[in-house]
Amino acid sequence: MSLNSIEEIASYIVSEGKGILAADESNPTCGKRFDSIGVDSTEKNRRDYRELLFRSSGMKNNIGGVILFDETIRQSSEDGTSLVDLIKDQGALPGIKVDKGLQPLNDSSQEVVTLGLDGLDERCKEYVALGARFTKWRAVIKIGNGLPSDECIDANMKALADYAKVVQDNNMVPMVEPEILMDGDHSINDCFNASERSLKSLFHHLKENDVNIKGTILKPSMVTSGSDADVQASIKEVAEKTLECLIANVPADLPGITFLSGGQSDILATAHLDAMNKIGGFSWKLSFSFGRALQAPALKAWMGKYENMFISQDALSHRALMNKLAALGEWDSSLEDQ
Repeated sequence: MSLNSIEEIASYIVSEGKGILAADESNPTCGKRFDSIGVDSTEKNRRDYRELLFRSSGMKNNIGGVILFDETIRQSSEDGTSLVDLIKDQGALPGIKVDKGLQPLNDSSQEVVTLGLDGLDERCKEYVALGARFTKWRAVIKIGNGLPSDECIDANMKALADYAKVVQDNNMVPMVEPEILMDGDHSINDCFNASERSLKSLFHHLKENDVNIKGTILKPSMVTSGSDADVQASIKEVAEKTLECLIANVPADLPGITFLSGGQSDILATAHLDAMNKIGGFSWKLSFSFGRALQAPALKAWMGKYENMFISQDALSHRALMNKLAALGEWDSSLEDQ
């Protein structure tokens, strides 16, 4: 497909209800997922699992982009086809995680800032040569005990903006991911406040850096109650609060917002996305960039066994279709039983 400009790339990824498969788990994180099904996290097993995902029939028409880890973008499938080409053959665009993880904001801080600006331009040039068309950088914001601080928000949002500019200079689309962690017993209003402060800072810094918003994708968390909160907000309240926050703080010319699932169950993440699209009233595409919420049923079905491959692929294909329908506001819980 001939997508030359970053605006075209960004719009394609979220076109017609398509979303993003986040398959960029680091090797330690992948190891934890494999531990849960009793599979050794070897390079071959990681490759086999991701190849299985990328060959699933439900990738086509439902997935517009796949975020990869450094190891994965360099791997080839069992038959010698590069995983990048497998993704492209399904009509999706390969992307790459480019941040280098987290470090404490300062010596005494409970808060963190994301690393990875050093050498980013060189890494981007290599990833373009390997076939990447977009990138991802994750910032992590914690709520609780007076957190998040303004210092933490501004340090992380400035880093996101600095990253985005380097990526666009290399003709790739930056995904900016300000994740407000669900961990804690905070209320949905606390989450709204942290989300709003983060988005205001992010778009201020993006504008300061002259980042092209039409060639950028936002990957935010939804506005939810903390995972340990006594009272969990309803699907309707999460949808309304999330939209209120986004509409007030996100420029209308951004092409797409692709939510992270952030620890939600696969069905709940889909239900929240669908509820927002049924409400409507926004200019951007509202879609998904899920990891666990797309992969969990497929991983559980696979169990590391070749004979389970087709069951696992069917599980991924089902979730991909359900989330596409949610991105179009056409999902219903009854579809999960068919």
